[in-house]
Amino acid sequence: MSLSPTMTALRDIAAAARRASLVRMLGWQDVRQRYRRSALGPFWLTISMGVMIGTIGVVFGQIFKTPMREFLPFLAAGMILWSFISSVVMEGCSGFIAAESIIKQLPIPLFVHIMRMVWRNILILLHNIVILPLVFLAVGRSIGPEALLVVPGFLLALLNLTWIALLLGVLCARYRDLPQIVGSALQVVFYLTPIMWMPEHLPQRAGMYLLDLNPVYHMLAVVRSPLLSQMPTALDWYVSVGMAVFGWIAAILLYGRYKRRIAYWL
Repeated sequence: MSLSPTMTALRDIAAAARRASLVRMLGWQDVRQRYRRSALGPFWLTISMGVMIGTIGVVFGQIFKTPMREFLPFLAAGMILWSFISSVVMEGCSGFIAAESIIKQLPIPLFVHIMRMVWRNILILLHNIVILPLVFLAVGRSIGPEALLVVPGFLLALLNLTWIALLLGVLCARYRDLPQIVGSALQVVFYLTPIMWMPEHLPQRAGMYLLDLNPVYHMLAVVRSPLLSQMPTALDWYVSVGMAVFGWIAAILLYGRYKRRIAYWL
């Protein structure tokens, strides 16, 4: 008797979770392979990110006439988190495509390749996050007890990014033009989300549309706000939790229905 699409997806995800050690090994291998002959390895990304944050901070801080003590930590946290979010989304588009040879040769759960990609980007995020305490020291700010909320906020953001990557991995395996559309959409979202600008810079009426109706802003806020000694709003939590619940339902239904076809699409 054949399994329902939902059970097919859940069994594959559960089987991938049991192979966490394989995921960790493959993720580390990806990072080492990418920077194998580099003296500084992934810290080149950290240096590049630090230079970008410093440059944008000085220029936009002057444009918006915002004190560096407020603007630079806000910008640094936003840029680091956005780099992680956009990398997971874009690499999620090629999550199955990049693993074509493994999928066609080894009978391992397909969700392993999504977990591998997410873990790889978490490792890069850990390298970039060292910029944040340096920025706090430079502007003389400290981290308050609200920072403890970073843990549930980050796990919630991770849940959302994982279902987005899974959904895009399936769709992009079938429609190869989709990654270009996703890349263009991410550029638009970047400018519509307060990363290089602060919410206070918006008029109240415009803020209702650009912030309240922007799910990426809420997903970012549950992680960034605690880092800046601020409490995420109830709306931030509601939207992030709602995205996780309904997003995973949609991703599991789609993945379960088309999982067996992915190998033929590659």
